[in-house]
Amino acid sequence: MKPSEVLCVDTTSDKPDLKNMTLDEIESFIAGLGKQKYRAQQIMKWMHQAGVTSFDEMSNLSKTFRAEIESQVRISSLIIEKIQASRDGTKKILFRLEDNNCIESVLIREKNHWTLCMSTQVGCQMGCRFCLTGKGGFTRNLLPSEIVDQITMARFNTPEGDNIKNIVMMGMGEPLANYKNTVQAIKIITNDYGPAVSPRKVTVSTCGIVPMIEHLGNDTPVNLAVSLNASDNETRNMLMPINRIYPIESLIEACRTFPMPRRRRITFEYILIAGVNDSPNDAERLARIMKGVPCKFNLIPFNEYPESEFTTPGDERIDAFQNVLIKHRYTAVTRKSKGRDILAACGQLRGQVEKHENVS
Repeated sequence: MKPSEVLCVDTTSDKPDLKNMTLDEIESFIAGLGKQKYRAQQIMKWMHQAGVTSFDEMSNLSKTFRAEIESQVRISSLIIEKIQASRDGTKKILFRLEDNNCIESVLIREKNHWTLCMSTQVGCQMGCRFCLTGKGGFTRNLLPSEIVDQITMARFNTPEGDNIKNIVMMGMGEPLANYKNTVQAIKIITNDYGPAVSPRKVTVSTCGIVPMIEHLGNDTPVNLAVSLNASDNETRNMLMPINRIYPIESLIEACRTFPMPRRRRITFEYILIAGVNDSPNDAERLARIMKGVPCKFNLIPFNEYPESEFTTPGDERIDAFQNVLIKHRYTAVTRKSKGRDILAACGQLRGQVEKHENVS
């Protein structure tokens, strides 16, 4: 469960992948060829803002220069294997990676825009008992290019693409267990010549890898979300094995000291599971332990799936839990599950391919 110590290396080709590189790194590469640094801005815009995957399409670069850089580097691209649409408008995108592993992203309809829920790993090793994704095991970390390209592919291959405004790293995997690749991807995503998403519109979700939370706050200006799901260590140990390493007290202290711009708050995600963590007493304890932490709560009724050991609480139980937090003057929103009919709701992504199915 330890976070990655080194940047995940691309082993699919002898050539470095430009999509793994930040603007500074592309500038250094270009300078090594004796070219002006502004060419790096042009190349980055072509890849991330025009969606090109071939140097031949970069029409403002000379043919000679294109041939020179193509001899030394390459441009990777995810393949969209399938897009499923839910009755509520949510869309789940299945991507095939160059090594034939698969991941999923989810497009979620908001009031005036769309949010893209992105993956950072193939599978997940955190072992949360309520999460379907983790039951499939862990394969590997995603490269920065594979994280970033989920945005580019969604923008250029779905009708909703132009209106994707928010990015949440809440899909398959634990972002802070793939720390260096996740931060590298964030630098690319938020660059003006990359996908150009404002850091205020990027949220990283973690199950609670405490040492990396502080690093995230120092290394990036993005938003933090914490998957909490219990207000005492006994319950959280049972639901989330990471809590045995980093118990609630250390997690909350890391959140209390998390460096944030003024007026921002940490989002605590709390999956309500019938008879496990959904009592008014649980809510009272939650309100007490969060005192002094600038935060808000997303209450998520458990998303049932075939063979799940847990069930969803009734509406009265959910409302009672929410009302306790509101009484203590917290912002607490019950988040309506979206995409449940296509297993696209929270904790349901699997990244599996069914043979002989067509892309919709």
